[in-house]
Amino acid sequence: MADPAGGVLVLDREATRAAAPPEAVLEAVRTALIAVAAGEVSAPPRVAARSEHGLLGAMPGYVPRLGLSAKLVSVFPPAAAGGHGSHRGIVAHFDAETGRPLAVMDAEAITAVRTAAAATVAMRALARPATSRIAVIGTGVQARAQIALIAPMDGVDLVVGARDPGKAERLAADLPGASAAEIEAAIRSADVVFCCTSSREPVLRRSWLREGAHLSSVGGSDGPEFGAGTLEDASLFVEWPGAVTEPPPAGAWELQGTDPARARLIGDVLAGRRPGRRSAAELTLFKSTGHAALDVAAASVVYRAARERGLGIAVDL
Repeated sequence: MADPAGGVLVLDREATRAAAPPEAVLEAVRTALIAVAAGEVSAPPRVAARSEHGLLGAMPGYVPRLGLSAKLVSVFPPAAAGGHGSHRGIVAHFDAETGRPLAVMDAEAITAVRTAAAATVAMRALARPATSRIAVIGTGVQARAQIALIAPMDGVDLVVGARDPGKAERLAADLPGASAAEIEAAIRSADVVFCCTSSREPVLRRSWLREGAHLSSVGGSDGPEFGAGTLEDASLFVEWPGAVTEPPPAGAWELQGTDPARARLIGDVLAGRRPGRRSAAELTLFKSTGHAALDVAAASVVYRAARERGLGIAVDL
């Protein structure tokens, strides 16, 4: 790799993935979530331009101690993306003191790892300590990113649920000790459920969730992943207030019309400023909409790791 001191480091998809060590991303995302809750982050709500086929979103953000980044990401149906996931684009990372562009990296990889990291950090804060069986609903890019973070955890029994049993079985076959099931069966058996789908309508029913379960919903860009009954019974946690107060694509489909006072910021829980789970029987719900601060967190880790490992190429921009 050429010395990027005078240029911009460019990282393709594989280099971006390779430069995202899980524990470092988890720690950076935790820092970002706490900063969001403390009001330290500068990040306007996501904006998007829509075509007849999809949308192009823009997400700039600054997080103290992590840096300054901006993401341009298109959200189109996977079938139109040439075999890739539905979220494609670039993340540009800048020097927060001088404004100099430092790196350009793959947005799909950044989005997948930072979203999975936020959901994992929330699970660690909200799920019951005795959690042993985890269901991941979905088989796409985001589901795979989530599995990559939780599969190495000790004492975890992982089940993959999907509408297409064949896809679930093929994904589970590559994971030692994992199993596959239909969505309802996977959810009914689990202490923790991660919904990582592109569904436009709820993929689960309230009655399928165990007493004391933790539900994480990170999908639903084009519609709700869960219904009103689940929301009504759950203690709600979000990344930022706009998850409730902003319309999609910045806010969550599932939370439109919800009383903002119902939503607790997960960063406040992580910082010890507000309580998380209050009883073993409580249903906890983390609804992720994504936030620019999380992109900044992941981009800062990727840039640092890429420089240390000599990944990418330097270009003059």
